[in-house]
Parts: sequence; structure tokens; C-alpha cells
Amino acid sequence: MKLKDIAALINGEVIGDSEIEITGVSSISDAKEGDITYIVSTKWLKGLEESKASAVIVKEPFEGIKKTQVVTSNPQYAFAQLLNSFYVKPHPCQGVSERAFVSDNAQVAPDATIYPFAYISAGVKIGSKTIVYPGVFIGENTEVGDNCIIYPNVTIREGTMIKNRIIIHAGAVIGSDGFGYVFEGNMHYKIPQIGNVIIEDDVEIGANVTIDRATTGCTLVGRGTKIDNLVQIGHNVNVGKNVILVAQVGIGGSSMIGDSVMLAGQVGVSDHADIAAGAIVGAQAGAMGKISKGIYFGSPAKPYKQFLKCYELFLRLPEMEKQIKGLQKKLEELVK
Repeated sequence: MKLKDIAALINGEVIGDSEIEITGVSSISDAKEGDITYIVSTKWLKGLEESKASAVIVKEPFEGIKKTQVVTSNPQYAFAQLLNSFYVKPHPCQGVSERAFVSDNAQVAPDATIYPFAYISAGVKIGSKTIVYPGVFIGENTEVGDNCIIYPNVTIREGTMIKNRIIIHAGAVIGSDGFGYVFEGNMHYKIPQIGNVIIEDDVEIGANVTIDRATTGCTLVGRGTKIDNLVQIGHNVNVGKNVILVAQVGIGGSSMIGDSVMLAGQVGVSDHADIAAGAIVGAQAGAMGKISKGIYFGSPAKPYKQFLKCYELFLRLPEMEKQIKGLQKKLEELVK
């Protein structure tokens, strides 16, 4: 593809030779001749000089760079577009395999694909161009929208609603029973979990994610949210739009996660927590109660500046202990 065509695709402006033939897309360190790469910071300029890439995507022109530049407003987004254009192949429609089980009462769009050994229960609806890979189980009366990809060995329990353009990676379990028990007569009595799960448009769900069905009502994951691998979302949780949940996040039941919240790796959210839109909670923090918009670290989670002060004190504890013991010794001598 000519560089001028790439520029048109990413809404960019070429500075240099627009007739260069681009044959691949790669990172700075892995690029070879014919590849295009990108940078978002001057700290990568040295690496760019050593790179074999033929062209580079930038936000603003850099002086003194020998390589041809393509200027665009968001280089990382442009890079993602090109990766998709060069390497991501469309999933061809292959229809319903004879080795898949599809209930006579299920409705599968003519251009959907159901691979061998998938199990489609009664009352299921599967939309246009959706792909269901081998080993997937879809329970009764579940709805799956258009242009979804459900990778191998995903389990979607009964009554779940999966809307459009959803990607669910291998091993995820959607709609498993919420963790609900009441103690009676010296034993834990299971509370029936009769609600469901709703996944809105453009959500991506990582491998081995578990999303519990609601006790009553629904567990909701909002439009555009992206969930990393090994995340647990408890029953009756409401996850807002465009939320980022990084690996091993655990969210307790009935919590509210506002729009555009970011929970970093291994964040634990207690049940009935309320995290305001736009909040960022750092890795391994423990979020509980009501959390306003801001940046939080620690367990329990504290505002970032407060956390830093506490951490500085924590590092000084051995020194402070030594000083306190010294003062105690002097005080004892004075008392004598």
C-alpha cells in the first residue's frame, strides 16, 4: 500500500515521500524495511533513528528525522487502524455445522457461523454475522446480537442478553449464579439467583472472566467497556460505559462502577461500593464505600496525595521507632 493511501486511511498528512510502498506495520524495535511504525513521545526518537522502519506516524512533525513522517491527531489509534487493515482477516460465514447441537426452537441468522460442538439451547436467538466457536454453551432464552465473536469454551447461562459487536474470549462464564447465601440452622442456605446479565454494545470480555447473574433484576456491563482476563464481577453489579477493568479485578455484589472508571490490576471492590464516573483506582488497591472522582491507591483506597504522605511515613517507621525508644529511655532516666 502506498504511503499516500495510508495517510488517507488514517486522516494524516505525509511529510516526505508519499510514494513509499508500505508492506507491514510494526513497533519501532521490530520494524524492518517497508514497515510503518509510530511514536508518541520524544523519548522514542533515539530508538526511531536506529529503527529500520520506512515511515513513522507522529502527532506533530519532528525536525531532523530522516524518515518520512505521517502527521495525525492520534498516532496510537492510527497504528491500531493499520494493524487491523494489514493483519486482521474477516471471519467468513460458514453456516451451522452438522456437528453442532442447535435446538429446533433456536433462531440463528442465516449468515451466522456455529462451529462444531457448540450447544445452542431452546429459545436462543443469534444475530447476523455472529460467530460461535467450538465448545461454546449458550443457555435457554439467551439473546446474542449481531457481529459478535464468542471464542471456544465460553459458557453463557440462560436468560443472558448479549447485544451487538461483543467479543467474548475463551473460557469466560457469563451468568453463573451470584454468590448469595443466608445462615440458618447452623448452615448456609443458598439464595436462588433468578436474575440475569445484560452486556451492552461494543464490550470486550477477556479470557476466564466470570460475570454473575443477579439475585433479582440484572447485572449490567455498559457499552464500550473493556474487561481484561481473570476479572470477577459479582451479582447485581452495575458497570458503566467505557470502563476499563484490568486483570484480576474483583467486584463485590451490588456495586456501582461509574462511566469511564479505570480499575488497575488486582483491585478489590467491596460489595455495595459506589465508584464515581472517571475515578482511577491503582493496582492492588481496596475500594469500599463511596469513592469520588480522582486517583486512588492503597488498601483501603486513599486519594493519591494522601496515599503518598502515608507511604512516606510508613518508610520512616523504623527510624521513628528508634527515636521513640531513645526518648523513652531518656524519660525513664529523668523519672529516676
